[in-house]
Amino acid sequence: MEKNFHKKILENGMTVLFEKRNLPVVSVAFAVKTGGIHETAEKKGISHFIEHMLYKGTPTRNSKKIAEEIEKNGGVLNGFTDETITAYWCKMPSKHLKKALDVLSDLIKNPVFDLKEFEKERKVIFEEIKMRRDNPGIYVLDEIQRMLFGTPFGIPVIGTYETMNSITREEMKKRFGEIYQPNNMILCVVGNADFGEIADFAEKNFSSKKGKIPEFKITEKNDSKTEKRKGIDQVNLIFAHHVPKYNDKKNYAAEVLSVLMAGGMSSRLFSEIREKRNLAYSVRGDSNVNKSYSYNFIHVGTTKGNMEKVKKLILEEFEKVAKNLDERELKQTKEQIIGNYRIEMEDSQTQMVSLMMHEINGKAEEFYEFEKNISKVKLEEVRELARIKKYSFFALVPE
Repeated sequence: MEKNFHKKILENGMTVLFEKRNLPVVSVAFAVKTGGIHETAEKKGISHFIEHMLYKGTPTRNSKKIAEEIEKNGGVLNGFTDETITAYWCKMPSKHLKKALDVLSDLIKNPVFDLKEFEKERKVIFEEIKMRRDNPGIYVLDEIQRMLFGTPFGIPVIGTYETMNSITREEMKKRFGEIYQPNNMILCVVGNADFGEIADFAEKNFSSKKGKIPEFKITEKNDSKTEKRKGIDQVNLIFAHHVPKYNDKKNYAAEVLSVLMAGGMSSRLFSEIREKRNLAYSVRGDSNVNKSYSYNFIHVGTTKGNMEKVKKLILEEFEKVAKNLDERELKQTKEQIIGNYRIEMEDSQTQMVSLMMHEINGKAEEFYEFEKNISKVKLEEVRELARIKKYSFFALVPE
């Protein structure tokens, strides 16, 4: 596929990624290569807490002014924290690129970490923890990670009440200073802009100070758990299994298997569980592939009496794929994945995130090899991954 992509590692250590587009819109992000994967069990959630605090103000902008300078110029402002990345982004008319760069760089260079705002935002995150717990679909996604990985990685990236209560302003400022340095940062822009101007801005506005990101060993495991809860009517269950990591080319076979099993209404499990037997409304799956950890999962909402039947159907369908998957179905699934890839590329913000994630896992350039790598997936590779020997399972069920 044709691309107009540029990449440069600046003298100050920052990586700049850029994809040129002719539409008058630009998506811009400053990302730091740190997240939940780099935290101790005792301070889980500190990366996410820092993300929140960076929007609370700098010496020259309070939170209202930060939002106004983006939104009143027609833009959208947000951020996110994942296991391997914390990102600060906006999407706006390309004529306001300079404003986007100015505001976002101010956020990540000059946060004031005001004590009153710090304590107020802690309470906001407590509410976010409650929100995630109260949403069964989100809660089971958090819990399945506990079934797949040991502490500290298995703890959700948002943290817990205990860890969020323990984090001090001084600890946050110290961690920010140690990590939020140019050599740990990515600046990614997708849209109608000039690469030279973007790189010049990043070179001139950031020092050459170095930061270091802590690393912790990830231990894989498999476990199963059923949790009862009052006030819900439906079972939310997650079935998950470890798959090859990003640097293993067989991770593309994991993507094929995920889509084949639960990628849309034409998938095997949607057909078996919902269409043929009417056992569920929602049947979906995804492949979460990174250089340090990887797994596929299947999420189903069903009634309490049908939980074991649904679990049995999932296992049986994996067995069928392992024995009977043919070249025709493999080709159809590849076509579906490649088509979805092209559709997702249409949105500059989605593309921006994809490029950053590929850079963190390996090289951003590898994103553009996706179609070729999916096309290379062999039948036996998918069949082999479908021979599930070990898996993790979590279900939230009505009491």
